[in-house]
Amino acid sequence: MEFSSQSRVWIYQSDRKLTADELVQVQMQLDNFTRGWTAHNNQLKAKAEIRYSRFLVLIVDESQAGASGCSIDKSVNFMKQLEQEFGLSLFDRFNLAYRDGNEIISVPRHQFEDLLKNGTITTETIVFNNLVQNVAELETKWEVPFKDSWHIQLFRDLVA
Repeated sequence: MEFSSQSRVWIYQSDRKLTADELVQVQMQLDNFTRGWTAHNNQLKAKAEIRYSRFLVLIVDESQAGASGCSIDKSVNFMKQLEQEFGLSLFDRFNLAYRDGNEIISVPRHQFEDLLKNGTITTETIVFNNLVQNVAELETKWEVPFKDSWHIQLFRDLVA
């Protein structure tokens, strides 16, 4: 299934890496959800993927039917169910993820700040901008250097 570069994207970041078993189970549930996801009784052209065993990505191509407030609420409720079932935290916007070599690490805001102060995280460290809005941004603006992300605004006092 082809998706437009303007397809809407929602990213839910887990506070931890999913296990191999969880990946299979969560992907199955995501697939079931997107197959039945509707807006005002119209089937949404949607898919879901898991990236780096940590990021749950929902994608909707709105060229057929747009995601409505009710359909977005359905997705949020579904994600809350996954959170409960698998013991995840998917809604903490201050659980920040960064790349350390090939490893993706997520830490609470205060720990991220400490890592900045001690130089573990620099302006060149790749961070994840989970606020991207569409597939084009997902491919070009999701994994970016700290200096080019919204994160820099949050920690501007710590960056010279």
